[in-house]
Amino acid sequence: MYSISTKQSLQGDLTIPGSKSHTIRAALMAALAEGTSVIHNPLASEDCLSAVRAARTFGAEVIEEKGRWIVTGFGSRIKVPDDVVDCGNSGTTTVFVMALAALCQGYTVVTGDYQIRRRPVLQMVDALRELGAEAFLTRPGQDAPPAVIGGVMKGGTAHFPGLTSPVISAVLMAGAAGPADVTVEVAEPREVPYIQMTIGWMRRYGVTLAEQSPDYRHFRVAGGQTYRAVESTVPGDWSAAAFPLVAAVCTPSELAVSGVDLADVQGDKAVVDHLISMGADITKDASGGVLLVRGGKSLKGGAVISLKDIPDALPALSAAACYARGDTVFTGLAHVRLKETDRVAVMERELTKLGAWIETTGDALIVHGGIPLTGAEVESHNDHRVAMALTVAGLFSQGTTRVKDAECAAVSFPGFFELMNSAGAHIDISGE
Repeated sequence: MYSISTKQSLQGDLTIPGSKSHTIRAALMAALAEGTSVIHNPLASEDCLSAVRAARTFGAEVIEEKGRWIVTGFGSRIKVPDDVVDCGNSGTTTVFVMALAALCQGYTVVTGDYQIRRRPVLQMVDALRELGAEAFLTRPGQDAPPAVIGGVMKGGTAHFPGLTSPVISAVLMAGAAGPADVTVEVAEPREVPYIQMTIGWMRRYGVTLAEQSPDYRHFRVAGGQTYRAVESTVPGDWSAAAFPLVAAVCTPSELAVSGVDLADVQGDKAVVDHLISMGADITKDASGGVLLVRGGKSLKGGAVISLKDIPDALPALSAAACYARGDTVFTGLAHVRLKETDRVAVMERELTKLGAWIETTGDALIVHGGIPLTGAEVESHNDHRVAMALTVAGLFSQGTTRVKDAECAAVSFPGFFELMNSAGAHIDISGE
């Protein structure tokens, strides 16, 4: 499927759906809990539904209703899955499931789609081994699923380089339900807002850390704790909000982006401040959870933006950097290359097809902005954030931009094209 976009402006009000990262954590911790939890405003995206299916394989019951999920957890009655656990395209779900599998007596096979079967998980395998579980990958020479996990982990100390955060979150989450204390040592923490998000959800379900260093290098969680069912609401997804924000900023638009929580822990809310520092006219209404955008104004480059804690922001921000006059430098890219695709290489390649001037040197991506973009046929590489970013770039490019395999946007933002069109984007969808 292609998305087809041309130069447009946006008007009106868009409401951002629930957060993917929050939803996955809420669903899997509800599965770990004793009792029945109610999750309001969950994101029913492909990644989150992968988490729901995984929860069911371990013994949870999940009722999916419009606007809420009702989850009856397995608590201490976690069972070995009857079949392979297919985590789809969700990297977070994959490593969380690997940790949950270490709580089971028996062996669990964890896999996913072709992108997951290329994403490195060896650090998770090594950590589970350190904690006394059995863990191995099925393909010699491959640092990716399928993985086989055998429990029950015994506790101890797990060491992580810190390149990605979901593995740390997974061990903390499962460690609290394990039989003994778990200590986590992190060499160089990245994506720390997501670690804090996990800790916040653990606390909401009645589980606490025994120790946490201010620099996120050291954690200890006592084993034998019990997750307790709660009623909760998932906040709006700041990672998703980045795309309509960039679209509105780079076009002569007047758009209200609703459903965001400016006090939320999500790291990608920093996208707003980065856009404002470029010269974007964005007003924050914290009490109403609304961002008011008056777009079409000239943006300036000159910023150096670290992606250490916000790797998912590169596709949207690199598109905005093409619109800004001058150079924008993105740093802290190592973990950005480990997502569904090597997003550094992919965004350089595809934006260049639109006429952008981009250079990659070492750990920096430099966008020489202010060069008008021209529509072309580009590829999403089946990466949801790349698909949305390139579609948005088409809204401020001359001519027509066709994005191949754009349907992958549903992984994190189901209804993205329809929502954008409700504000005047006029994005066409074609099967050709």
